Amino acid sequence: MTTTQPFEGVMPAMTTPFDEQDEIDHDQLADNAQYLEAAGVDGLVPVGSTGESATLSHDEHVEVIETVSAAVEDVPVIAGTGSNNTAEALSLSRRAADADADGLLLISPYYNKPEPEGFYEHYTTIADAVDLPQIVYNVPSRTGRSIPVDVTARLAEHENIVGYKAASGDLGLISEVVERTADEEFAVLSGDDGLTLPILSIGGTGTISVVANVEPERTCAMVGSALAGDYERAQAIHHELSPLCRELFVETNPIPVKEAMAIRDRGRPDVRSPLTRLSEEYREDLATLLREYETAAPGDIGAFGAAEASR
Repeated sequence: MTTTQPFEGVMPAMTTPFDEQDEIDHDQLADNAQYLEAAGVDGLVPVGSTGESATLSHDEHVEVIETVSAAVEDVPVIAGTGSNNTAEALSLSRRAADADADGLLLISPYYNKPEPEGFYEHYTTIADAVDLPQIVYNVPSRTGRSIPVDVTARLAEHENIVGYKAASGDLGLISEVVERTADEEFAVLSGDDGLTLPILSIGGTGTISVVANVEPERTCAMVGSALAGDYERAQAIHHELSPLCRELFVETNPIPVKEAMAIRDRGRPDVRSPLTRLSEEYREDLATLLREYETAAPGDIGAFGAAEASR
């Protein structure tokens, strides 16, 4: 451990694989969890946005958590249990605890657009009732409103609220969160793959990552280098990963990452409606880029920018 924070390192935001009948492929899900654990990740985050939680029934949601928890031995499972309905989020959180989740990731209430006190009461209601470490997830592009820093600082004082997933794209705001929570046992984690290294440089402790589903070893090497203070190597790997980070967000997440997983034989590319499979115009570029990653170890690729520009 290179920090004293409760969460650090690389925690992939897992996809949920589906079979030809649009049912959850639990065998593939378990295999993916074991693959990521063997690659050296520090935790797993199923049933978040990348896991298509919005299209899963509550029973399916719990079944995914149970499958991932049973598949791994030495990494914590942090389950996405957020909702725009406090009672629903509380119910999902309790069910996740019963399904052996080790922690919770709670997206801020979407659509409702609560006032500051509404954010605070939402999170503390769950933290008071469920005795698991919990991560507040700020992603205003999906929810319509950013959690105020004052509220985050107050939440960090709660013994069960121990982390913050930063996906606002606003480094100034994220830096203020780091500053205002420095006296608490509170981890600030990147929720935006393109900003992971900058967030680590201002005091972040890790990432809940999409790209780590596809390149877990490389992502772990970048984050581990930064946490160890080797920013020269971390920067080199950041630039290696940047083309893939861009490719994985050419359409709405998790559409591209599920295509990438399929290319790597880690499940079908299918997503549940209303999402659709990655547009054909992007598929060959993604496959070509992934082949480049297979030929070199982290830190050994010297011409990614030129390769990307030539496509």
